[in-house]
Amino acid sequence: MSRHGRILVAMSGGIDSSLAAVMLHEQGYEVIGMTMKTWDYVSSGSSKKETGCCSLDSINDARNIAVNLGFPHYILDIRNEFGDYVIDHFTSEYLAGRTPNPCVLCNTHIKWDALLRRADKLDCEYIATGHYANIREENNRFVISRGFDTNKDQSYALWGISQESLSRTKYPLGHLTKKQIYETANEMGFYELVNKSESYEICFVPDNDYRGFLKNRLPGLEEDVKGGEFVLEDGTVVGTHEGYPFYTVGQRKGLGIALGFPVYVTEIQKDENRVVLGTFDELSRDGMYVNQLNMVKYDSVEGDRRDTVTKVRYNDPGNPAVIEQVGDTMKVFFGNGVSAIAPGQAAVFYEGDDVIGGGWISSSFRQHAN
Repeated sequence: MSRHGRILVAMSGGIDSSLAAVMLHEQGYEVIGMTMKTWDYVSSGSSKKETGCCSLDSINDARNIAVNLGFPHYILDIRNEFGDYVIDHFTSEYLAGRTPNPCVLCNTHIKWDALLRRADKLDCEYIATGHYANIREENNRFVISRGFDTNKDQSYALWGISQESLSRTKYPLGHLTKKQIYETANEMGFYELVNKSESYEICFVPDNDYRGFLKNRLPGLEEDVKGGEFVLEDGTVVGTHEGYPFYTVGQRKGLGIALGFPVYVTEIQKDENRVVLGTFDELSRDGMYVNQLNMVKYDSVEGDRRDTVTKVRYNDPGNPAVIEQVGDTMKVFFGNGVSAIAPGQAAVFYEGDDVIGGGWISSSFRQHAN
């Protein structure tokens, strides 16, 4: 019998999840490794060599770690449920004029649920992942906080996980830096992990060409939406575009239009098939509305106005903001304005290093808060 019980570890085949499994094994847990196959490249129509978390090489890398350390490893095929939920949402969001975040959605609705169901079948009390984040119990709540390595912190991607799921989750890497992970892998002789390149792409868009993915998945879309208007903030028509789903708020490159000064996409008007362009200053917004909230540190902050640092995208360092919750909507006020707030992206509210909660951006506004 292990000292700490049985734990199911999500292993992608990369260095982070592999070291998470190794560390838990050395701490005395009875580790069971699980690699989830969410997608295959043949389905995406990509010509790029298959790499990343769903490739055969990655599955074999994860299995080799398990074999070397003597713990079981399984493959969990979740392609059907992943495709039905994550990919359908991805396409429908672009068709609605929004910019989706499939990785956050997958964590929230697919991976954790799939892992916990299998953990129950294998009599595992806990699950673990290689995310750079921390978790603790405080005031009968399970609180996510930033990882120690601020350059690798992944707490932004975890805001949607339920309290019940968090109560059974461990993040072994939260107190470590990426440098320490590499050093540990070297010391333990896992040289292939140290030299393995990391993928930052969406798993089902391996060439980072989401426009090509949409065209391949939705035949006829390009013909249906091309020829719409590029307009300036004052409504002046300045050209035609390739179709509103192929643009995102904040985009500057690849617009195919020259006006003699830099312009950015400031708004997608789906019903009119219109893409609004503006200067960098016109891209700024004073606030936003965030819906479909999941509260983490507190059950609710309704009836209160709280000072936070709020992130509007994964690589956003965060901006000072005041949040005000009304039901399942959070109104967010930025004191200095924030650029490129894209509806469809996730917003996460922080109190120090702790995640208060998060949700999906529904709209933004320019009205200054008093």
